Amino acid sequence: MDGILALAAANLGSPIILSFALGLAASLARSELTVPEAVAKGMSIYLLFAIGFKGGAAVAANGLDAALIGALLAGAVLSFAIPFVAFGLLRVMTKLSTLDAAAVAAHYGSISIVTFVAATSVLNSQGIASEGYMVAVAAVMEAPAIVAALFLVSRTTGGSGRMDAELWREILLNGSIVLLVGSFAIGWITGEDGLAQISSFIISPFQGVLCLFLLDMGLVAGRGLRQARGVMTAPVFMFGLLMPLLGGSFGLVTGLLLGLSTGGVVLMTTLAASASYIAVPAAMRVALPEANPSIYLTLSLGVTFPFNLTLGIPIYVAVASALTGG
Repeated sequence: MDGILALAAANLGSPIILSFALGLAASLARSELTVPEAVAKGMSIYLLFAIGFKGGAAVAANGLDAALIGALLAGAVLSFAIPFVAFGLLRVMTKLSTLDAAAVAAHYGSISIVTFVAATSVLNSQGIASEGYMVAVAAVMEAPAIVAALFLVSRTTGGSGRMDAELWREILLNGSIVLLVGSFAIGWITGEDGLAQISSFIISPFQGVLCLFLLDMGLVAGRGLRQARGVMTAPVFMFGLLMPLLGGSFGLVTGLLLGLSTGGVVLMTTLAASASYIAVPAAMRVALPEANPSIYLTLSLGVTFPFNLTLGIPIYVAVASALTGG
């Protein structure tokens, strides 16, 4: 427990967490502080490209092996299975409709790439190494959760969510997925030589850009919390705190069974504990347009995201380190 508290205290004092806290506080206080949408989008593109490229270069250095394939398969299974757990928990804890519960469940089966980046940053600050191919696992874990949510709707309501060409295009050609996978491929093809050529662009400025991006995320999260007061009941709010711990436990066990390094276990845990607020909301607008975005967006971005940033990641690091001896 002392180790977890020490990690949490150190994490809370880091520039990236304090930047998020500044944005959240400014938004809740109704400050006029804003980040232009074009700037926020540019920072998102930069972060996705940088993390994908570095992951691809790491795989090029290590080579394609059974460990990578096993991790990809495990990530896909986790992404498909977790929504069923989240859906069941929501039906027990809350009074959400079937559609809203399924939409929320999809977000928790998918992943938050920014939470993943934050966890990577914490690992780097602690000097804990991780498998570079975890970026590819993150990309694989985007789509299966959406399929699981539509299956849940079909089985529980007798209807069928929209699983047509438009939805598949939304899933597979979502900008964040295309950029993450594409930059991973470029890093894989060019390897360490390619990384050396642009290291001054994707390594040195990374932490600073991440701070500004999380400032904007704090502003967005604060606005969501203000606007969703009518639908964010206590049980729904508690779900947003409980589900990352439950999902993270599945990721933790999976990482241990795969024999990942301490850093790899932390990242697998973080991926399973996070909730999407980019790719899945876009898909839900097409697949389940009747679902209330105020619920699923506020839960994923306004509750689970800050929980993972402040307390979740230190817990995952401490538990993984204790179990792996790292």
